[in-house]
Amino acid sequence: MFKNWRVSVLPTLLLLALPVISRAQVGISISVNLAPPELPVYEQPAIPAVGYLWTPGYWAWSADYQGYYWVPGTWVLVPQPGFLWTPGYWGSNGGAFVWNEGYWGPQIGFYGGVNYGYGYGGSGFQGGYWQGGQLYYNRSVVNVGTTNITNVYNKTVVNNITVNRVSYNGGSGGVQAQPTAVELAAAHAQHLPPTAVQQQHVQAARTNPALRASANHGNPPIAATAKAGVFSGAGVVAAKGGGKVSEPVEGKAAPVQPKAVPVQPKAVPVQPKAVPVQPKAAPVQPKAAPVQPKAAPVEHKAVPVEHKPEAEHP
Repeated sequence: MFKNWRVSVLPTLLLLALPVISRAQVGISISVNLAPPELPVYEQPAIPAVGYLWTPGYWAWSADYQGYYWVPGTWVLVPQPGFLWTPGYWGSNGGAFVWNEGYWGPQIGFYGGVNYGYGYGGSGFQGGYWQGGQLYYNRSVVNVGTTNITNVYNKTVVNNITVNRVSYNGGSGGVQAQPTAVELAAAHAQHLPPTAVQQQHVQAARTNPALRASANHGNPPIAATAKAGVFSGAGVVAAKGGGKVSEPVEGKAAPVQPKAVPVQPKAVPVQPKAVPVQPKAAPVQPKAAPVQPKAAPVEHKAVPVEHKPEAEHP
């Protein structure tokens, strides 16, 4: 599991950079740099009773294990007569993906143009309306089932948008939708945050390993429930088809392409080779042989001896 995705409380500058997000709508938002998976295909369970409204499923982010998990779609008791649910959505500025929390209010606000289905086709809500303090349900998009509901009508919904399963607005590959003046006004009007039951529902989904995108690969085994927080038994619906799950961009070693490194010719220092000096034979100058003095022949001259006459003795 890669744990190096950027997660943070949405900075003010990022809020200003995303014109599709109303600051009045946003409570605490998170920002990550991995696109959420596509929305799975699933059947809507039957409404449990009058006064409940459908809240579509969505992919949420867990900072605990750094990944997306599926929050099943479910029926929720409306907290106040006359209020409708504006789903939350992911918005992208081309890099980060920012979650904008949903809310309850008298008008449906902007939810990114994301087609969540069952009345939430990208703009507004075609699944019902309030009149005279009573909630009326459109049977063409709401699964009334065998529940005894008299405030019903049939109206075919025609979507003038491209039907796909993209789960975020903006950026590369996201839904390219902008809020209308009415939707912006709804975000600034009186509204309520998700109910305690909805928050418990999200917590139950976060702690269920089977709902993690890393485990179900975009095909959650619990795609929708008839009652919030109840993930087993009757009224629990599995996904019929999974969505595309984005690959991590960080923490994944990209194949290394060997680059041709230009070879810089190195100046090889020339080491002067010691040339062995061949002693040249110096020309031999004939030396004058020492002259030995010759002994000159000594001439012996005979010295004449003079004989003196001996004196006569008397």
